[in-house]
Amino acid sequence: MEIEQSYIVDKLSEPIFEVISGAADALQVETYLIGGFVRDLILRRPSKDIDVVCVGNGIDLAQEVFNRLGKKAYFAFFKNYGTAQVKYQNTEIEFVGARKESYTRDSRNPMVSNGSLQDDLYRRDFTINAMAICINRQRFGELVDPFDGLKDLDECRIKTPLNPDVTFSDDPLRMMRAIRFATQLGFFIEAETFEAIERNKNRIEIVSKERILDELNKIILSPRPSIGFELLDQTGLLEIIFPELVALKGIETKEGIGHKDNFSHTLAVLDNLAQTTDNLWLRWTALFHDIGKPGVKRFDNKLGWTFHGHEFRGMKMLKSIFQRMKLPLNEKLKYVEKLVSLHMRPIVLGDEEVTDSAIRRLLFEANNDIDDLMLLCEADITSKNPEKVKRFLCNFKKVRQKLKEIEEKDRIRNFQPPIDGIEIMEMFHLPPGKMVGQLKTAIKDAILDGQIPNEYEAARAYLMKLAKENKIL
Repeated sequence: MEIEQSYIVDKLSEPIFEVISGAADALQVETYLIGGFVRDLILRRPSKDIDVVCVGNGIDLAQEVFNRLGKKAYFAFFKNYGTAQVKYQNTEIEFVGARKESYTRDSRNPMVSNGSLQDDLYRRDFTINAMAICINRQRFGELVDPFDGLKDLDECRIKTPLNPDVTFSDDPLRMMRAIRFATQLGFFIEAETFEAIERNKNRIEIVSKERILDELNKIILSPRPSIGFELLDQTGLLEIIFPELVALKGIETKEGIGHKDNFSHTLAVLDNLAQTTDNLWLRWTALFHDIGKPGVKRFDNKLGWTFHGHEFRGMKMLKSIFQRMKLPLNEKLKYVEKLVSLHMRPIVLGDEEVTDSAIRRLLFEANNDIDDLMLLCEADITSKNPEKVKRFLCNFKKVRQKLKEIEEKDRIRNFQPPIDGIEIMEMFHLPPGKMVGQLKTAIKDAILDGQIPNEYEAARAYLMKLAKENKIL
């Protein structure tokens, strides 16, 4: 790959680069754009975040840039780290002085000292991130590429600039980053670099769960996330960070009957969803939807392999997994639990004659997440048999139509019974207790089963009838 300096200069024509250049020359410090910004500029990918390295004091340079931008900019500095940040319009600019690093065995946090541009490039994770563009006026747009990163970009290769064993042992998060970049960019990991990840996989245990999760989220949000999870599996990292997913691997055969590989199926579901939604938590749900299968797998002489109740087993596993992986224990967990527990329901409805009652109950339980549930179920069709796929999609279309009709007619989404517990207690002079709860449930069930419409007068009449029959009045 060749890159003309004129192309770079043209790409740096926005006023913000002129401001940085002017500030650098005023302070008489060598200044460079560096890292991911340079990589994305060459790949013609959009990038709002700009990383700036100067051979000098990064905070002083940031302060000068901030002064020149005026009141519309925001400035923050972190003295302990020698870094600063300027936010201007929709752009974030990170400033740091060039530095060199050294590591201890038990930490990925380096000991840092001032260094040259070469020192700074040597500490970078991959050759494609170890390029710099000078922004001083005399050398404006000049590319510095000591490790042939340009060639690796051209050949779609992820490679460390130095010995990969040292690179990954020093900062094991770089192993996750290698796989993330390969997934996002559609690159391959060079053989020596890949083998070093395999050798150093256990070093990932010194990395915080939060940093690992951040990389996993980026992999999941990639155009084809299965690439990343296959690489995580091949390198042995997945067994360490997400063993429940690895447990889905394998095909068992008994009496000549086998079942599909649920690991491959799960990744296919994730890829299918990646084509229809950017919802991170719906994509996480795809990864989790079958994790209960290993625990309930049985062989039946008549039915073959069965996984009855795997959706409920999987739902019960989620909280402990979320806790271990530092996933949020809030409404995101509840959302994933709900969809995992319900993901078989539309499939069953599609196989049977769809009744209004069944549709009402699905709407009631899924509530505002019904559309996400249907997306998950449609993504769950991974058969290689086109006729089977066509049949399932046709069934789901029928379920979707029925959902729409019932929702318009009965207003089940966000359903609240027309008569609440307080009114029930007043009607029948009842104290708070079991009987009030039973009457509330009776109204809900009558509406969901279609015995009465979702209206106040109908619910009150039904309640009075029920009370007489049970001699509550």
